[in-house]
Amino acid sequence: MSIRLATCNDYKILCDIDSVAEIDGHRCEEIFNWIKSDSCHIYEKNDQAIGYGVLTHHFFGYPFIELIMVNKPFRQQGIGREIIEYFQSIYHSTKLFSSTNLSNQPMQNLFSRLGFKPSGSIDNLDEGDPEIIFCFSNMTQNS
Repeated sequence: MSIRLATCNDYKILCDIDSVAEIDGHRCEEIFNWIKSDSCHIYEKNDQAIGYGVLTHHFFGYPFIELIMVNKPFRQQGIGREIIEYFQSIYHSTKLFSSTNLSNQPMQNLFSRLGFKPSGSIDNLDEGDPEIIFCFSNMTQNS
């Protein structure tokens, strides 16, 4: 298993494994922009792209896990957890944020297991399904 920055050579395979790209034509454009901005990290196993994570720095100056995507046949195998733990290892000396919908209980549970704490919510992004903000901080984990 390895996680590395995605390159333009990874663009097509990332679009292929992204379940949202199947139904939203703009997703591949987003993937391209994430790659160009060095925000997209690809998860590979046995030289096969299985998933990716997007980590940006536009959340009030803090690193923010914008997206975790795992190819459908490989879901529920701990790959999302490994991608998040990779981001936690990179940003061990600062706060790390992410979010998920209130309806996405599996992701909320994963954040909790990995030491993230709820930090508020945003209404009106998805009608009737608030976005819950989560924060991970080693500084609060050790106290």
